[in-house]
Order: sequence, then C-alpha cells, then structure tokens
Amino acid sequence: MYKIEKKNYGVKLTFEGFIQKDAMEQWLIESKKMLPKLSGKFGVFVDMRALKPLPRDAQSIMEQGQMLFKKKGMERSVVILENSVLTMQFRRLAKQSGIAQWERYIDASDKRNWEILGVDWLQRGLDPDQR
Repeated sequence: MYKIEKKNYGVKLTFEGFIQKDAMEQWLIESKKMLPKLSGKFGVFVDMRALKPLPRDAQSIMEQGQMLFKKKGMERSVVILENSVLTMQFRRLAKQSGIAQWERYIDASDKRNWEILGVDWLQRGLDPDQR
C-alpha cells in the first residue's frame, strides 16, 4: 500500500507492506499527475516504517520515481525506516538515481522525535545526522 499527500513542505509518501511491481507502477503514475501541481522547490517526507524490502522489478520503478521527483523540483528528502535491510536497499537506490546527497535516513526505532527531525531537514536544512 502507498499513499501520496500534499503537505506545506511538499509531499509526504507512505509505503507499507509488500509492494509489488504493479502497485509501484501505479504510484509512479499518480506521482506524475501530482507533481505538476507543486511549484518551485519542495521537500519529500517518505514514511517506510512498515514497508518490506522491494522486489527487484519494483526497485527500478522506485528509482525512476526518485529521479522524477528530483527533476520536478525536489530539494531534499527524508526517509523514515525501521529495518536495516530496507535502509541499505534505499541508500543504494538513492545513489543509483542520483539523489543521495539530498536524502537523509532516520531510524525510527532509534529516535523518538523522527518526525520532527525529518521535517526540520526538509524545511530548515537541519541535517538529522548532525543532531
């Protein structure tokens, strides 16, 4: 399951469960429809606390989505995770898609204030890795 929400900082994406290629393709289609509604630079908050690792074919679609968001004006993104395997997977995807320098990862199992840290990164550029 996925959800796309427009927020004051840009976009909040929520991914949960085991997402197959078809659902990831639908997410990409919906993202393409939503992104033109944003103007200027924006942030992307990605809640993946309940997501299972993505199969290879869904990973390539996620990578396309990451590149699309960056091309359309994404200034920063933050990914909230609770799974070390998923964290490694998304660090690799960010490197492949070219967004790694603008993306931060927060382990929600380790930090109680993960949402505040994430929004501070998006809105104020306060790096959660430095706090």
